[in-house]
Amino acid sequence: MALGANYRKLFAATTISNLGDGVSLIAYPWLASAVTRNPLLIALVAAAGRLPWLVFTLPAGIITDRHDRRRLMIGANAARALLTGLVAVAVLVGADRLPGPDEVDTVTDTRLGLYLVVLVATLLLGMAEVLYDNSAQTFMPAIVDAEDLERANGRMYSAEIVSNQFAGPPLASVLLAIGFAVPFFLDAASFAVSAALVFLIAGSAMSRAGDEPTLEVGRATWRQDLGEGFRWLWHHDLFRPMAIILGLMNGLGTLMFASFVLFAQEVLDTSTTEFAIMVTGGAVGGIAGGWAASAVSRRLGPGPTLWATLGAGVVTSLAIGLSTHWAMVWVLSAIEMFAAIMWNVITVSLRQAVIPTRLLGRVNSVYRFFAWGMIPIGAIVGGVVVTVADGMLSREWALRTPWFVGGAGYLLLLVATVPRLTTAKLQAARAEATAGAAAAPAR
Repeated sequence: MALGANYRKLFAATTISNLGDGVSLIAYPWLASAVTRNPLLIALVAAAGRLPWLVFTLPAGIITDRHDRRRLMIGANAARALLTGLVAVAVLVGADRLPGPDEVDTVTDTRLGLYLVVLVATLLLGMAEVLYDNSAQTFMPAIVDAEDLERANGRMYSAEIVSNQFAGPPLASVLLAIGFAVPFFLDAASFAVSAALVFLIAGSAMSRAGDEPTLEVGRATWRQDLGEGFRWLWHHDLFRPMAIILGLMNGLGTLMFASFVLFAQEVLDTSTTEFAIMVTGGAVGGIAGGWAASAVSRRLGPGPTLWATLGAGVVTSLAIGLSTHWAMVWVLSAIEMFAAIMWNVITVSLRQAVIPTRLLGRVNSVYRFFAWGMIPIGAIVGGVVVTVADGMLSREWALRTPWFVGGAGYLLLLVATVPRLTTAKLQAARAEATAGAAAAPAR
């Protein structure tokens, strides 16, 4: 059954902006490694991009429920286009002071001016990303029927991964060969096109439940609005532990990846092309996970499928920490991302189906506060882990250490998750929401 023209426009907008993101996935860390070799400073760039998930997620939820979600998405991507364009200009102006993309290991000091440009831009881009992503997730039920949400989200995740991790990184390696600024100009253009496509979403989507603002501005204070969303999540026996567990998972993930570009360059000895190819491993696994999520969930049950995500995290983290070649990391990344995307498809679809429409933006933001707020903390901890280990171990084993810490953390999370996220509990939450919707009086 077709998902509709408005879904196709959102699908295209997401795919195009993620192509630019896939280019920046290589361009930003490679640029950071060209202006500093300090693992803590590189980790701070990663932390800055995710800090908004800790400090801006809750206000973004209120904004999402108070205002037209489509317009918020357009504004957020227009802002990202402008910011990324400014970064591209700054890189172009300072290009004569940068090494070639394959000469970054010759850097011995920090180019503070360009580093600060990257740091501040990354922070502001992260704020726009928070607003766009929260708006997009709460907008999805307005253009897709409830019974099609898992299919729609699975297809969307697969498309995002194809663009973000499969097509974008190899393209980035080609563009970097031309010049450091070129990938950023392309990323800016992708956000502009994406904003234009979202602008074209109109007609029936604008009148369906879930798109129109669900809070009257001035009816209540922001604190009251936020408190209502927080209480709903905190008193829900399923979503509260799910949000906390995901937060710890994300924190461990960024702890391991905070210095990944240095791990790739110094331990795996990758070039820009090899680094780009290595990143596509996650894309291949993610594409398969997006398409297989519904079938795997039906066969194994959603509970065991979520447990498998954590089990895969244990194995792949430890194995990457022991890897000696980028091809091995490619395979392990594919396995890890296959499992991770299934977690996303199952849990996001469940939230969209269960959380009341009038609360969706706020509850989603509170959920993401717990789930994504740990990401900047994990990035900083990862930089500290490498810095401390660098004083006690060789540089190689210092860069390997975060993977062993992450693997141990995933194992502890798996033990805590099994009794809390079961198939029975997930199905009961969906059934309760369905029954509540059927019993609600027509308006």
